[in-house]
Amino acid sequence: MSIHVLLAEDDAAIRDLLVHHLERDGFRVVVAHDGHQALRAIRAGVTIALLDIGLPGVDGFEIARTLRREGDTTALIFLTARAEEVDRIIGFELGADDYVVKPFSPREVLARVRAVARRIGTQHEAGKTLLRLGRLEIDAAAREARVDGRDIALKPREFSLLAMLAHNHGVALSRDTLIDRVWGYDFDGDARTVDVHIRRLRSKLHDEYALPACIHTVHGYGYKFAN
Repeated sequence: MSIHVLLAEDDAAIRDLLVHHLERDGFRVVVAHDGHQALRAIRAGVTIALLDIGLPGVDGFEIARTLRREGDTTALIFLTARAEEVDRIIGFELGADDYVVKPFSPREVLARVRAVARRIGTQHEAGKTLLRLGRLEIDAAAREARVDGRDIALKPREFSLLAMLAHNHGVALSRDTLIDRVWGYDFDGDARTVDVHIRRLRSKLHDEYALPACIHTVHGYGYKFAN
């Protein structure tokens, strides 16, 4: 299976150059132009995240703080123009796997991505991207939810919502938290959107595929996944 790499860089010239080299080397690349997009992409499931520290919206350091606070162990490589020792120390203390200072060559970045990929290994990748819960299987790499091995063809938001709940098994997530993590901070709708998507998920999982009830309402708060 190809390794999924997030490239979060707001400089279009750097972004396009790195995408070209990463894809030519066999990596599957998703791009983000700001910190909010980067957070959504990482939560949806990538193996390695290349993060420009100076991203608009949410900077790379704050992304790392947020992810580690949530228990997310995605491999992080910081891209930055900051060469000071204190910035490198902060990056590593936040759980960075590597730190690349601009200006850099695409080949240097590619070599560092390869090195991190070797360190985390295929076992880490499989453990992060594939979740089995009885008859239900959630494959973040393929963005598929399968019952008895068959893709149940969820829409993108439905899949992201199910994956978020399932990866936080037994934890009650508020509607506001689900909106932030699945729809993003700039979402201008309301909490009823979550309820609509939950109804659709329940219909598919329970009515169409006869799975036991697994998405539970936490009254006055939100939802949790428990089977």
